Amino acid sequence: MSHAEEAADLALESRTDAGPDRYAFATGDGVCSPDAFRPAELLLAETLWDRSPGRLLVPEANYGVVGTLLVDAVAEVTMIESSARAAALCRRNASRNRADASVSLLGELDSVGEASVAADDSLGGGPPFDDVAYAPKPYTPIAVGRQRIADAIELLAPGGRCFVAAEPTTGLARYRETLASIAGEVETVAERDGAAVVAVSRPASIDPPQFVEPRVLEPSVGGDSEGVSLELVSVPGRFAAAGLDHGTRLLLDALEVADGDRVLDVCCGYGPIGTYAAATADCSVVLTDDDRVATRCAECSLQRTDLADGSETTVVTGDCTEAVADRTFDLVATNPPTHAGSGVLAELFAGIDDVLAPGGECLFVRHEALDLSGHLRSFQTVETVATGEEHVVRRAVP
Repeated sequence: MSHAEEAADLALESRTDAGPDRYAFATGDGVCSPDAFRPAELLLAETLWDRSPGRLLVPEANYGVVGTLLVDAVAEVTMIESSARAAALCRRNASRNRADASVSLLGELDSVGEASVAADDSLGGGPPFDDVAYAPKPYTPIAVGRQRIADAIELLAPGGRCFVAAEPTTGLARYRETLASIAGEVETVAERDGAAVVAVSRPASIDPPQFVEPRVLEPSVGGDSEGVSLELVSVPGRFAAAGLDHGTRLLLDALEVADGDRVLDVCCGYGPIGTYAAATADCSVVLTDDDRVATRCAECSLQRTDLADGSETTVVTGDCTEAVADRTFDLVATNPPTHAGSGVLAELFAGIDDVLAPGGECLFVRHEALDLSGHLRSFQTVETVATGEEHVVRRAVP
C-alpha cells in the first residue's frame, strides 16, 4: 500500500486485487495521529492480510484503518473504541469504503479499570474471535495497554492469535513481556520502519493478571470553610489520575449551584465537577465525556460520594455535547480538554452555547497562558471570576 493525500483526509492506494483501488479515511482533532497513518497500524494490516482469519477483533481501532483495510481479507471484523468520537469516525470510514465491519463503543465494565475490551454482551457471550489486531496508541499508559492485551486474549478461541504492533518508544518491549507472561512463546512476525508486530497463540486455559487497579481519591473541595468531601474513582490514563488538579479545584471553589438547577459537567473525566454539584445542592446533574472509561469512573465517583438529598444524576458517553443536544441546562461547568486541539474546542463551546437555557451560564477553567477567546465569540459576556497561581476561571453568558 502507498500513501496519497486527499484534502483534509488521508488515503491509501491499494496494491491488492481485493477491495477498492483506493481507501479514504476521514480524521480530525481528538483522535490519534490525524495527519498521517501510523506505521504500526499499516504494518499490522499488511501482516494479517494473507492470514485469512475468521473473526477479527480490533481493540482501540482509532479511526478504523486496520479494521477497514482487512474487511476483504477476513470473514468478519469487529472494531472497538473507548472514544465516542473515534467510534463515529470508524463507522464513517467503514461506510465510505464500503467495508462491512461492526463498530462498537466500549460498553459496560464489570469493574472499574480499563478492563474488558468487550463492547456489549455479544462480544463476551458470542463465538470467540480467531485473531486480535491491536496497535496501542503512543500515549497509552503501559498498564492500560497491558490490560487491553490481556482482555483481548481472553476473547480468543484456544489457538487464536493475538497480534500487537508497536515501536520501542511506545512500549514494544513491555508488550512483548506481557504476551509472554500470559501465553508463553512470542513470535516476531514483521518489522519495518522501527515498528514490529509480535504475536502469541492463546493457550487452552489462561489466568491473566490484572494490570490496572482503580484509585480512590478523597479530596475536600469547595469554597466554604469546611469543604465538601468527595470520593473520586480514577484509573491510569485519566486526566489528573493521581489527584485533583489545581485548575479543577479552583473551578469548584468558584462554583455556585442552587437547588433545582439543571447542571451539565461536560468533559467530566472521572467526575469531580458533577459529583461536587450533586453533593452540594438538590439539583439534577448530567455528566458526559467522550471516553467510556472516564464515564465509568464518573459513575463510580457518584456511587461512592454522599450526594445531597433530592439530587438526580445521569452519566452518558458522547463527543462534546452531542449526547445531550436535546436538553437544556442552567449551568454548564467544564475543565475543557485543551490538549485535544482547536477543532474539538470549537465544537465544545458551540455545543455549550446551544444547550444553555435562557439565563444560563457556563463556568470553565483554563491555564492563564491559554487564549480561548476565538471559541467564545457567540457569548455576549465573558468575564474572569477567579484567579489562581496558574489558572483562571471564566464565566460565559450567551
